[in-house]
This record gives sequence, structure tokens and C-alpha cells, in this order.
Amino acid sequence: DSKDMELNSGSIDCIWNGFTMNGREDDYTFSEPYVDNSQVIVVAEDSGIDKLTDLAGKTVDVQTDSSAEAALKEAPELTATFKELLTTADYNTAFMDLEMGSVDAIAMDVIVAGYQIEQRGESDKYVILDETLSSEEYGIGFKKGNEELRDKVQGALDEMAADGTMAEISEKWFGRDVTTIGK
Repeated sequence: DSKDMELNSGSIDCIWNGFTMNGREDDYTFSEPYVDNSQVIVVAEDSGIDKLTDLAGKTVDVQTDSSAEAALKEAPELTATFKELLTTADYNTAFMDLEMGSVDAIAMDVIVAGYQIEQRGESDKYVILDETLSSEEYGIGFKKGNEELRDKVQGALDEMAADGTMAEISEKWFGRDVTTIGK
């Protein structure tokens, strides 16, 4: 909550933690977007759910106050087809609900989905649908006008993208390359 105050006072030099650029473009000096963080649906591999329309009559779980919940609120034509839309405090609980069969799908950030699946070591149990609910870009936010620091950090990111380091880190943590720099 205090990120803007800390950035403007110099306590921190940048904001870099799944920081959504969309709608904030005029408030910060941003790096290039380094991840396209789509809102997606995760289902059990054997669910028979292959596309968003297959969610009709299904129970879908989403984390309270998440970007995925916001995306679903913007898609009433889709959510109206659900049997039920449930909210949960965290995605660990949502994955347990999915595993137990008390929900049919989870709506969540593709980055978090990849991380959760990879950390569980269960990439064969879950599928992330190809269709997305919405998309947002992550960037590194610097104090408005601080192009000097932004350019230094951007240069390092460009080098990491060019030599494959960025893709390697993404593969390790998310099970696939979700980065966008240099692509």
C-alpha cells in the first residue's frame, strides 16, 4: 500500500513484483513489459474441459480480490453459464478443491498457475486452457522521469533475454517461458 510513497521518497528504487502496467502508464516510468500475464482457467487433465464454453454448468473457483476475479466480473456472459462461481482466500486451497473434485476449474493468473503446477510436480495432472479471460502486462515501475535507472535495468533484461537466461529462469519457476522481451 505504501509503494508510491516509498518510491517517491527514495526508500525503494523500483516496484517489481507482478506489477501490472495496464492503467498505470502515466504514473511511472516503466521498463518494457517482461511478461504477458493472462488470466486463464486451470482444469484437471481428464476433465473434458477444453475451452471456455465447456465451463457451462461447472463450478469455478477464483481467489478473492484477484485479477482473475476482476476479469470474470468483466465477463458476465461467461459467468452466467457457470453452475457456481466460488471465491477462495488462496490458490493452494483452490488446487486442493480441484484435486478433490469440489470444483471443476480455477480462474487465475497464468504465472501463478504455472508456478503452482510446477511446484506441485504435477504437470501431468492439470491443464491450462489455451483461451484466456484477459491479459495484462507486467513491467518494472520506476519513479516518473527516472529513465537513467530504467535504461540500465532494461539493458540487463535485454541481455538476459538474448543469452537465454530469462527463458531459463522462467522455465525453472513456471514450467515454460512466459517472458516477452525480445520476442
